Amino acid sequence: MTHSDVPWTLGPDDFDLARVALLKRSTTIAVIVPAKNEAATIGAVLEAVKSRPEFVDELVVVNDHSNDDTMTVADHHGARVVTLHGEGGKGEAMKAGLDATSADLVVFLDADVLNTTSEFVPRLVQPLLERPDIELVKGYYERPLHNMPTGGGRVNELAARPILALLYPGLGEIRQPLAGETAGRRSALTSITLESAYGVEIALLIDIARKYGVHSVAQVDLGVRRHRNRPLDELRPMAVDVLRAALGRFKVSLPPQM
Repeated sequence: MTHSDVPWTLGPDDFDLARVALLKRSTTIAVIVPAKNEAATIGAVLEAVKSRPEFVDELVVVNDHSNDDTMTVADHHGARVVTLHGEGGKGEAMKAGLDATSADLVVFLDADVLNTTSEFVPRLVQPLLERPDIELVKGYYERPLHNMPTGGGRVNELAARPILALLYPGLGEIRQPLAGETAGRRSALTSITLESAYGVEIALLIDIARKYGVHSVAQVDLGVRRHRNRPLDELRPMAVDVLRAALGRFKVSLPPQM
């Protein structure tokens, strides 16, 4: 593969906070946090984002039919809360967040991460600010499983990465295609249709690469990501959504969803 066939990867030593602040200038950044029943963790996520206010022009939480105190906690921590009506799901929540903001660059963060840091947002936008040809940025990280330092992200490793390696070799280099920590240009994000449910992340990656080229995708190191690990019976529907979204884009005939 040539340089143009692989995503740009930024390791931990490539991050320069001062340079990112200088490059931002008048560029506006929206941070969108889709959330469903994440009252226990969303406050810390928002506080980490707010600790670097120079990188956040809009902070929005999309409440995806929560039945806990997610909305109250988000409001208490200074986010603008958008309530998702109608059909729920992560893709729909991301779309609602896009519709509710106007910034040039958009950063999506997951609400259930236990160790979101103040550097997540500037790290994710650095490639967008440094290179005008970059349209989408994915975070990558180590994912502990229980007491082991690695082993998390089972759908990522057993479904998403293999299918990308087989069907779109350039995207097989993306280490966390299902990462919720994603940044992109508004112009690119609004030029495609966001998939519903858990298929949204892999579909977004494929659609941007097809429209703008694999070289328009970058990935940045975010260290270690800690969150709750789901049991296998909850991972199977996620894997089905991921495979359906990916295979459907390669014109594989699939049975209708039940």
